[in-house]
Amino acid sequence: MRATIHNPILPGFNPDPSICRVGDDYYIATSTFEWYPGVQIHHSRDLVNWTLVRRPLERASQLDMRGNPDSCGVWAPCLSYADGLFWLVYTDVKRFDGNFKDAHNYIVTSPTIDGEWSEPIYINSSGFDPSLFHDDDGKNWFLNMQWNHRTESYGGAPKTPAFDGILMQEWNPVSKSLIGPVRNIFAGSEQGLVEGPHLFKRNGWYYLTTAEGGTGYDHVVTMARSRSIEGPYEMHPQVHLITSKDHPDVPLQRAGHGQYIETPDGQFYHTHLTGRPLAPHRRCTLGRETALQKCVWQDDGWLYLEHGGVVPAVEVPAPADVAEIKKPSKVETDFDSVELPFEFQWLRTPVPERLFSLATRPGYLRLFGRESIGSWFEQSLVARRQEHHAFRAETVVDFEPDTYQQVAGLTHYYNRHKFHAVCVTLHEKLGRVVTIFSCNGDFPHGRLSFPVQSGESVPVGRVHLAMEIRENDLQFFWHADGYRVWRPLGPVLDAGVVSDEGGRGEHGSFTGAFAGMFAFDTSGRGKEADFDRFSYEVL
Repeated sequence: MRATIHNPILPGFNPDPSICRVGDDYYIATSTFEWYPGVQIHHSRDLVNWTLVRRPLERASQLDMRGNPDSCGVWAPCLSYADGLFWLVYTDVKRFDGNFKDAHNYIVTSPTIDGEWSEPIYINSSGFDPSLFHDDDGKNWFLNMQWNHRTESYGGAPKTPAFDGILMQEWNPVSKSLIGPVRNIFAGSEQGLVEGPHLFKRNGWYYLTTAEGGTGYDHVVTMARSRSIEGPYEMHPQVHLITSKDHPDVPLQRAGHGQYIETPDGQFYHTHLTGRPLAPHRRCTLGRETALQKCVWQDDGWLYLEHGGVVPAVEVPAPADVAEIKKPSKVETDFDSVELPFEFQWLRTPVPERLFSLATRPGYLRLFGRESIGSWFEQSLVARRQEHHAFRAETVVDFEPDTYQQVAGLTHYYNRHKFHAVCVTLHEKLGRVVTIFSCNGDFPHGRLSFPVQSGESVPVGRVHLAMEIRENDLQFFWHADGYRVWRPLGPVLDAGVVSDEGGRGEHGSFTGAFAGMFAFDTSGRGKEADFDRFSYEVL
C-alpha cells in the first residue's frame, strides 16, 4: 500500500510554501517575517518526512529587520534551481499599517542549500511576493504583485484596489538587473487581492498560480494559463485550484498561496498554506502551516485535485511507499553547545551576540537584558515554534534582578500585542518574585495586565518555570530550586489570543505562536539571565 502524506507537512508557523525539486531532493522555503535568521528551508526525499536544513538569510548585509513592525520582514520567498545554482527571491517589508508597504525585493544564490548564500542583489520595490521563473529558452522572468497605495487598504482590512495585478519583467543574470518593459500580466479573478505568483510551463502552456482573497478564511489558490508568457491568461474552469472558503467545517482552513511540483516519475503535487482553527472562536494558534495536495492533469489540459473538488485533504497519497518517521514527543535542550539549537530563532536583529551567548557560561543560554518584551529593535527573546495544540514547555532561570525594570522568564509569544509571560523580577517590598505579564491583543496600545499583581516571593536560587497550553487554555507553573512540586501560578489564561485572529482579528497579523525564554532590562544596564535548559513536550 502506498504511504500517506499527513497534512500539514510543516506544522506550526510555516506559511507561503515555495517548493523546488532537484533530482530526487525536494525543498520547501517558507516565510519567517520578523524572525531571524530569515527563510526556513525544509528538505525531503519522499514528500512525507521533512527536515529543517537551512535558514540562509543570516548576515546584516542580507537582512536587517531592526525597526520592522510586527508581521513585516520576510514575506513569501521563492526557491528555484537553474544553471547550477539555487535561487532565493524574497521581500523585506518595512511597513504594514497605513497605505504603504515599502516592500524591497532581493535575490540571493548558492550552489548548495546548506552552504553560504551570496550577497543580496536588490531588484525592485513595486510590490511583494516575488518569484523567479527560468524559462526553457534560457530567459529568466521576475514576477511580483504590484501595490497601489491610492486606496483605503490598511493593515487588517485589505482592499482589492491595492492589489494591482501581477507584474513581470525579464531578469538578466549577467547584468544582475531587470531589463525590458514591465508588464502587468494578470489582474486576478473576482476573488481579488491577487498576490503570490508562481509560473511553470507544460506542453507549450504557461501556467500561473496566484494567491487571492487575503490570507484569512477566504484564501484561495487561483490558476490561469496562456500560450504566451505575456498573456492574456485564461482562468481555470473552476477558477480556483484549492480553497476552503465555502467549507467552514473542514479541518484545513485558509487554504491558499502555494506552488506546483512534479516528481521524477511524473506525479503531481501542489503546496499551499493552511490554518487549523480551534473552536469556538476559529483562532489559528499555530499560525499558517504548510500542506501538500496530490493533483492530476485532465484531458482539458488543466490541473485538478486528485480527490476532486477544491477542498484540501488532510491525508493524500505519497509518491511511493515509505515509512513515516515519527518525531519525538519531547525535545529537551541543555544548551551544552556553543551554537543555538536549530529549532530556535530570535527577533529582527543580525547582531545576536548583543542578545545572547552560549559560551559565556558553559551549559547555559545567557540572555542579556535589552529593550522591553515587544520591542521592534533589540529584544532578547529566544524561542521555538508552537507545533501542537497541546504542549508543555519548561525552563530553569538563574536571575538576580536589582530593580523591577529587570525581568526574565518564559513566554507564550506572538507579537508585542499578544503574549503571556511568567517571569522573575524584583518587588520593592516582597523582594524577588515570580509574576505574570499578559497582553491580550490590545492594539494599538499594547497595555499589560498583571493577573497575579505583584506575584509570589521566591527564595534564593534558580527558579523553575513551566507553562501548559491545552488548545485555548494556558496555565503557568513554578517552583524554586531544590523543590520538586510544581505550583500553579495565576488563573487559566486565554492562549487563543496568541494567534493570527487574536486581538484585532483576521488580517491584523499573520505569523504564529512561539514558546521561549526572554529577558529585558529597561534600566539600560543589560542585566543577564542564565537559562539552564528548555523542554517542549507534546501533551
